[in-house]
Amino acid sequence: MKRVLIKFIKLITIYFLFISSVCAEKLMVFDFTEEELNSLEVRKVRGADAKTLYSIGNNENGSYLKAVAENAASGVGKEIKINLDKTPFINITWKIEKDLKGIKENTKKGHDFAARVFVIKKTGATPLSNRAINYVFSSNSNVGETWPSPYTKKSIDSVLASTKSNLNEWVTVRANVKEDFKKFHDLDVEELSGIAIMADTDNSKLTAVSYYQNIFFSSE
Repeated sequence: MKRVLIKFIKLITIYFLFISSVCAEKLMVFDFTEEELNSLEVRKVRGADAKTLYSIGNNENGSYLKAVAENAASGVGKEIKINLDKTPFINITWKIEKDLKGIKENTKKGHDFAARVFVIKKTGATPLSNRAINYVFSSNSNVGETWPSPYTKKSIDSVLASTKSNLNEWVTVRANVKEDFKKFHDLDVEELSGIAIMADTDNSKLTAVSYYQNIFFSSE
């Protein structure tokens, strides 16, 4: 009887673990197709000499977005409502082929990143009132470092990866966006308003090459 009971408990445990994994929610943000790229909103940074060049490629894991910024700064993004109560975690797979060594990223003169993903919450009638978290693949800082953007305190830079450890190799990172908005902006955000990708070198006048793949939100 005891053996039967133990087997039953093990089977129930396996069952609930399976159900939990099946029920875990996942929301893809980008498809990374030519059609999608043509439909994304493109925003050039004011004062930048050129736009970052974005293109679609493929590897064994599917399609990806490639960004080449040569003394350039522009981003691609979309307005999308994401329920952070259901899917609070952002997941990003990315790679930097050519980084920006030697710049001070927390200053206006050095505020460039070879790869970054913005998450945005509208908090007013104009874009200037929006709050953002700028998840970055840094060329000089350590994972876990954060600071307010030197241009606006309404945007926080948060280092999720660094070429000090991972240069020219794919890295997958994750962050709890809901918790980060509370931590960095003291906001209880239930629904995200938009997301954008950007590689920029307009301040340093350097060249950066980066790749993005499998950006999605999940429940765990």
